[in-house]
Amino acid sequence: MVKPTLVTNSIRSRREDAGITQADLARTIGVTRQTLIAIEQGKYSPTLELAFQIARAFGVGIDDLFQYPQE
Repeated sequence: MVKPTLVTNSIRSRREDAGITQADLARTIGVTRQTLIAIEQGKYSPTLELAFQIARAFGVGIDDLFQYPQE
């Protein structure tokens, strides 16, 4: 069983607000739809490079999409 990441994100709500489908965003950032689903659900933490690509697809900074809990 894969341990969920502590990193959370607001990709799904940002994507839905923009009217972008999972398939369209996945194609834009160069991953499969399944990978994007896992990232949105917090089951997979993207690489730093992929996090930048996702943020740029929305025209925002990484910290606008991804959060990591304070101690």
